[in-house]
Amino acid sequence: MNDLNIGIKICEIRKKQDLSIRDLAKLAGVTPSLLSQIERGLANPSVNSLKSIASALNVPLFTFFMSEVDKRNLIVRKDNRKKVILPGNNDVVYEVLSPEINDNFEFAIMNLSPNTSSCTNFIEHKGYEIAYILSGEANLYIDEDKFTLYEGDSVKVPIGSRHRWENITNNDTKVIFAVIL
Repeated sequence: MNDLNIGIKICEIRKKQDLSIRDLAKLAGVTPSLLSQIERGLANPSVNSLKSIASALNVPLFTFFMSEVDKRNLIVRKDNRKKVILPGNNDVVYEVLSPEINDNFEFAIMNLSPNTSSCTNFIEHKGYEIAYILSGEANLYIDEDKFTLYEGDSVKVPIGSRHRWENITNNDTKVIFAVIL
């Protein structure tokens, strides 16, 4: 467990919350000496001790197991966005806004050329989709219903709803959306 720097993470969170080792130990129901040893990497805490410490610090247990993130990798510059063009449909381009595609969260801009559709068949997600019309207008089909959305409108597409986007105008339409799985 020391490879994950659990003790360092506990120490950092404790100090951010302006707690002494004694204060946190009392809140977590562990001894100050055990907490000190954990923070210095001299003791491996039990799962129950970690749960108690996490609860006392008011953070999820998984916080202690997360790797440090290079914060520079959190930024996606507009000139470096990944572009996704689905096979057979060059008129719809997705620009990925989030730095990771593998997350349980997709964040992108859909660029719909004039008189195009996001797909021929309806699609559905395991999660829900939130969308905002950045520019232009689009028809959104949700199951059997059709809605016209204009610049500035937003919508939440329920989980498992069959849907597709369509631009029937002579102007480009840009839709920013997030899919949360």
